[in-house]
Amino acid sequence: MKVLLCSPRGFCAGVERAIDTVERALEKYGRPVYVRHEIVHNKVVVQDLEQKGAIFVEDLAAVPQGSNVIFSAHGVAPEVFDQAADYNLQAIDATCPLVTKVHLDARRFAARDYTILLIGHAEHVEVEGVVGEAPERTIVIATPEEAEQVQVPDPTKVGVLTQTTLSLNEAMQVMNVLKRRFPDLTEPHKETICYATTNRQTAVKEMRGRVDLWLVIGDPMSSNSNRLRELGADSGVPAYLVLGPEEVKEEWFEGVNTIGITSGASTPEVSVRAVVDRLRGLGATSVEEVAGIAETITFRLPMQLRT
Repeated sequence: MKVLLCSPRGFCAGVERAIDTVERALEKYGRPVYVRHEIVHNKVVVQDLEQKGAIFVEDLAAVPQGSNVIFSAHGVAPEVFDQAADYNLQAIDATCPLVTKVHLDARRFAARDYTILLIGHAEHVEVEGVVGEAPERTIVIATPEEAEQVQVPDPTKVGVLTQTTLSLNEAMQVMNVLKRRFPDLTEPHKETICYATTNRQTAVKEMRGRVDLWLVIGDPMSSNSNRLRELGADSGVPAYLVLGPEEVKEEWFEGVNTIGITSGASTPEVSVRAVVDRLRGLGATSVEEVAGIAETITFRLPMQLRT
């Protein structure tokens, strides 16, 4: 068997910034450091940070008053900042800057009395945060069918935003319906699906026809990892989402000559290498890096942690 490794894969700049935020806070303030929600959706990353002294909570009431609390890369609604202030907590915002941009666009639309159509999955924590910017005027739409049915108070005052980790194809199908139904639809100045999501999906598309099976390394809670698995399956070959080597099953590879591997934007490279080692044990004889788009974007740490 041959293994082809997609590039780019793994950590994006927003994830690196979020993880660095927790590690830098541990260095500056000592153990423990509190984090609201998983800093990124990957259990390997979360467990590593827990061992270093991070404590992850879903309710700010669980954080001792006067403590620092880090908000995850997915972003939070404004009311969460208010809650932190009420509990006398010092908020350190590790929200990905690209998610922050979506929040700012939502505020601008709301200030103009627009209805906001947010393309995304309502149950995802990123979407919950964006909706919190203007809950009374935001409608979440996940499918073209929902786009066909949505009703707005004024069709001439409608803005559209997108969850940053969606499938490009999925988002475009919904967007096309909205543009047809609302000719005056206002879009953001820049695409809101993040560069890393786009690049990783493009890499998978460009390997269509070259692999007999896809392995996507990522957490089942990771939206972008799930989209990568769906994209691999759309090419007509089996595609599996695994967190690590222990989930890889030998029977998957009967008759398989070439395996494609990619990983979600919150997946550490150590997980990819562990899966590759597992495949070598199952008979993989070569591992090839496939050239892709080079990523050079970096983001500054939150103000409190800059040296």
